[in-house]
Amino acid sequence: MKLSARTLTNYILFAFLFSSVCMIFGRTAVKLASEDAAQVSVQSESPVLLIDPGHGGEDGGASSGEILEKDLNLTVSRNLADICTIFGYKADLTRNSDTLLYDAFDDMDDYGGKKKTYDLRNRLRMAEESGSSLFIGIHMNKFPQESSKGLQVYYTPNADGSENAARMIQNYAKTYLMPWNQREIKSATSAIYLLHRIQMPAVLVECGFLSNPEDCANLTDREYQVKLASAIFAASSEWLASAP
Repeated sequence: MKLSARTLTNYILFAFLFSSVCMIFGRTAVKLASEDAAQVSVQSESPVLLIDPGHGGEDGGASSGEILEKDLNLTVSRNLADICTIFGYKADLTRNSDTLLYDAFDDMDDYGGKKKTYDLRNRLRMAEESGSSLFIGIHMNKFPQESSKGLQVYYTPNADGSENAARMIQNYAKTYLMPWNQREIKSATSAIYLLHRIQMPAVLVECGFLSNPEDCANLTDREYQVKLASAIFAASSEWLASAP
């Protein structure tokens, strides 16, 4: 599915306008709109995105008071998947509920003390078996200094195209959401389990800092969540269109 610059611009404009629809009608509006997705493109012929909402279940991730990263990750990921569906892209989620994935393949009797390890292993296995064109991890950040803020994208050094995908997402976020953001994309080290081991194009989006009051307010705002997902989608669709 090759997208022209004009088509991409229209996609972006629609996605941002769509945030207002979501505010009024909630996820019902997404479901209704997705019924017309075939008019945009044939879903079965579209590239596949695997979207990975980080953490879940017993693992809440970063937090700010009662605000938990795992919940925000899932919300943004669902929004991203919905927008993909509207435009005819097949998008899968590694999880669609509040759960860790250590028993996703039911291959052990006792996960005691190993839940986080097997959760990450299973996310990696899902990616490798998905046949996806691009893996997108969704996370939130936290830092002791409240002044730290802004989205930042990491990429795997193991697969061609990952760096370019990360750069596109970073640039779209800067252009449409946070023009002040001077953060640069980074190649993942061994500290990021999935990106260090994965062998397909893959990025991890740290959407912002829950420790920063401005970022936290945005990340918990329903309209901003959809705009964030829209920016990630627009960048991903451009990357997919330019991929060999």
